[in-house]
Amino acid sequence: MTKSFATVSQRPLWTLACLAALTATSVSTQEFQTEQGSTDVVLAPDDFSPYAGRNFPQRPLWGDSHLHTSVSVDAGTMTRLTQEQAFRFARGEEVTTTHGLRAKLSRPLDWLVVSDHAEMYGLMPQLLAGDAEVLATPQGKAWYEALTAGDSQLAFDTAMEIVASLSDDVPPIDNPKAIKHAWEAYTALADSFNEPGVFSAIIGYEYTTEGANNLHRNVLFRDGRDRANQTRPFSQYDSKNPEDLWAFLAEYEERTGGEVLAIAHNGNLSNGRMFSLNAYDGSALTQEIASLRARFEPLYEPTQIKGDGEAHPFLSPDDEFADFDTWDAANLNGTELKQPEMLAGEYAREALKRGLKIEQELGVNPFKFGMVGATDSHTGMATAQEDNFFGKHSGVEPGPNRWEHLVIEAPDPELSIYGWKQAAGGLGAVWATENTREAIFDAMQRRETYATTGSRMGVRFFGGYDFTDEDAASRVPADAGYKKGVPMGGNLQASPDGRAPNFLVFALKDPISGNLDRIQIVKGWVDADGALQEKVYNVVWAGDRQLDENGKLPEVGNTVDVENATWTNTIGASELITTWQDPDFDPNLSAFYYARVIEIPTPRWTAYEAKRFGIEMPDYVPMITTERAYTSPIWYTPG
Repeated sequence: MTKSFATVSQRPLWTLACLAALTATSVSTQEFQTEQGSTDVVLAPDDFSPYAGRNFPQRPLWGDSHLHTSVSVDAGTMTRLTQEQAFRFARGEEVTTTHGLRAKLSRPLDWLVVSDHAEMYGLMPQLLAGDAEVLATPQGKAWYEALTAGDSQLAFDTAMEIVASLSDDVPPIDNPKAIKHAWEAYTALADSFNEPGVFSAIIGYEYTTEGANNLHRNVLFRDGRDRANQTRPFSQYDSKNPEDLWAFLAEYEERTGGEVLAIAHNGNLSNGRMFSLNAYDGSALTQEIASLRARFEPLYEPTQIKGDGEAHPFLSPDDEFADFDTWDAANLNGTELKQPEMLAGEYAREALKRGLKIEQELGVNPFKFGMVGATDSHTGMATAQEDNFFGKHSGVEPGPNRWEHLVIEAPDPELSIYGWKQAAGGLGAVWATENTREAIFDAMQRRETYATTGSRMGVRFFGGYDFTDEDAASRVPADAGYKKGVPMGGNLQASPDGRAPNFLVFALKDPISGNLDRIQIVKGWVDADGALQEKVYNVVWAGDRQLDENGKLPEVGNTVDVENATWTNTIGASELITTWQDPDFDPNLSAFYYARVIEIPTPRWTAYEAKRFGIEMPDYVPMITTERAYTSPIWYTPG
């Protein structure tokens, strides 16, 4: 029986130590590995300070890898916030929104990727400014006149026409010179905002293919403009096949010596296409294609404004937390109804299981990804906090009617998405050795990241074979985590004596969010008959609750006062930590494990909206949420 510590009154020093660790700056940039047994914790015996010489990450760095500004063709039809304003906002500065509201983050971000769409990159600012080259095209002239005519309905219809054009095979306005100019202006701006040790402005863009089916990717560069300017954003007008994107990125790295990665967009609206078992053209998946995906897509975005993509109740009927911010009626624009058999190709947990199966057949796992949350905000503002949520796009800024505003119109009104359906999320946490582009990129490549739905809880997750209860009682358990095992995103090889792996997992609450309910470890594997399996284990929790015979835990309770949009932290724990060993381990079967941390119930953004504007929302509008975090998995491979 492992010890579980769950209350701050029992462990006050742990809380203080964690707070210090989460706000400290690493003093070392030495490289370390995420393979079992290859990490040595450097602690010089002649130094008094226990922090001197440490060569592992000291705190998570918070950011958003998926943000749009007026440079994106779709966002630019509504928002007027620029890329510069997006960086300023992320750094903690106050900005004025498109419709004149003052906006500011409660806490600055550590890093940001302004990932404007590659398709007709930079068109909208040029169009609205009356750029001569753009207006020289028939389409550009027609759009400019419609958008500047002073007719709001005509402007909206034109905006929808422009957004719809992103699904065409050829760009309605083809201006490579303008794209080059806009791209180079952006990379120069990102370099000017990049301040090593303080704030990392990471260069990137979004490749937006199969718009209705959401097969999008955010492309991130490790380097600055000198290398990024040697390419241009690869768009769906170059190819709608993501496999061609990966080949394009491989060519970029070979030609420039730069490094680049892609983060697959949340796939819950892809109607089974994001994690298909086949190649893009429907043919059999090959080792070459699987290897390219594994090489260039080390991360996945399971949660954002357009719903949560970690798990689905149809796929995980025994998981009471699987039905969270679920968007599962159709594809993105409501042109294709969702069928149950599509769901397996959309959700992170099922994809991780599929990856194990593919690896048995091809020798490579194309879905060996870590987790990172993002907003996908099209307002120019990375707002993921429930009480500070500014919506998907600038047409749904805070207001008394935002909850019922039409966000995504479908041919069938039953499939349209209204404002209340939006999720206020998410954020990406990166365990980097320092706040630089290079260190953050390297942490992403090794998958030492986790996703949250907007809360900034601190989460550590290590796997090994030798963790003890004393490690969970340590003031700095990461010392044992790196010395004895591998962190989230790492790989465990088989133990020589066939022992089951054990895990060290801990979480510290976000100081301004809800207490912690529980930590769960999710396991997935392929059984001896080739069937995909999963199990969710409750491993540590707040209070004196007891597991039932099925391993289920009673609910933590609910202190939310919906009418006043508040709650009390009189339930739950400020921190949770434990060691846990897999009781159902089979050394002959490949498996993955990841941690899921659940907060106590807190008010959803709709509750804040109702209180602020004095409105009463229908019963079908959710007013309470349970923020959560998903760590990157740790994979076990038989010897």
